[in-house]
Amino acid sequence: MLILMRHGQSMWNAANLFTGWVDVPLTQKGIDEALDGGRMIAHLPIDEVHTSALIRAQMTAMLALSQHQSGKTPIFQYEDNGESTASNEGKMAAWAQMNEQADTSNILPVYASWKLNERMYGDLQGLNKQETRVKFGDDQVKIWRRSYDVPPPNGESLELTAKRTLPYFSASILPSIDNGKNVFVAAHGNSLRSIIMDLEGLSRDEVLSLEVPTGVPLVYRREDGGWTRLTEF
Repeated sequence: MLILMRHGQSMWNAANLFTGWVDVPLTQKGIDEALDGGRMIAHLPIDEVHTSALIRAQMTAMLALSQHQSGKTPIFQYEDNGESTASNEGKMAAWAQMNEQADTSNILPVYASWKLNERMYGDLQGLNKQETRVKFGDDQVKIWRRSYDVPPPNGESLELTAKRTLPYFSASILPSIDNGKNVFVAAHGNSLRSIIMDLEGLSRDEVLSLEVPTGVPLVYRREDGGWTRLTEF
């Protein structure tokens, strides 16, 4: 089973600003959305969690998991990337390890990767969306926001986003599902759009109208090499 959830409302969602990779936390509404989404999936088995490197997705994941019936403790996993223990990354990989005799049966591993980050909006990041429409026109902004292969200035298109999300999905998420694990992914509107496009076989035109609601879990079951989105779970 695969559970996808877009983060709850962020402070810049509420302010109507282009966010992209700017690391902005949730609003109170976003916190409530994450908790509500967590309650919707509280009864579903979860064996592994993946989230982006951005705080709004990580907050959403942790808040949702706080409602889970398993009572397991989510613990971020840090991979050894060859960095010296003198560096922060090296210290986290080396020092965040549990004693080999510790009971890990109540642990829920969490993996964070920038490859699940939102589209990078380039020169638009931090700008007001309505003011940008006034300056450049509704049609141009719609192309930047919704087209498949036209990026905003110095930013990423959905096509470019998919070139990092889909390899990560294939290498780091799909093997776990194929091994019988249930995986929860908390990420962003566009990183999830790219994954859903692939799961559901959407065309470039069809994906333009795909809306991913904030804080609402989308649940998929893998069957015969394909995917079915569940309407009841």
